[in-house]
Amino acid sequence: MQEYKIIFAGSMGAGKTTAITALSEISVINTDVVNTDRSAHKKAMTTVGIDYGQVIIPPDLKLGLYGTPGQDRFRFVWQVVTSGAIGVIVIIDSTSDNALNDVSHYIDFFAEQGMENIVVGLSHADEKHARSLEEFLAYVSDKQYPYPIFTIDARVRSDVLLLVETLVASAEAALYS
Repeated sequence: MQEYKIIFAGSMGAGKTTAITALSEISVINTDVVNTDRSAHKKAMTTVGIDYGQVIIPPDLKLGLYGTPGQDRFRFVWQVVTSGAIGVIVIIDSTSDNALNDVSHYIDFFAEQGMENIVVGLSHADEKHARSLEEFLAYVSDKQYPYPIFTIDARVRSDVLLLVETLVASAEAALYS
């Protein structure tokens, strides 16, 4: 069985743990604690370590799903988790005032770590005040980022699977090119 490691990174409250939970076939090991940084996000719990889930994609692909905290103070966790990963799924809360800057922040960080295989998922896209997919597409085009970008609902398995399958297909294409 082929095994791959995939990172889930992105802004606080974007839905990284939720996405891993939606996809994982095992009970997710999460590192959520009470959120003491309510100025950054109003959610009750937040990730402070590495979440872990797992999914098997038939016929023989086993994926380890590694979720990272969104806060910059945990950048050292982002660095640690990149070792051995085939790529990163960056999930951005499209309702955040800093959503466009968050895209650059996470893409640039992981690109600097040698991650060339990146897929972006925009969560909360159906909510009031969400930035449109077109705004994000124009932004990544201006930045000359060559990464695919999708709107997703992190609670919906098929949406998360689309991100994962895109990342895996890109990684496999790079291996054979």
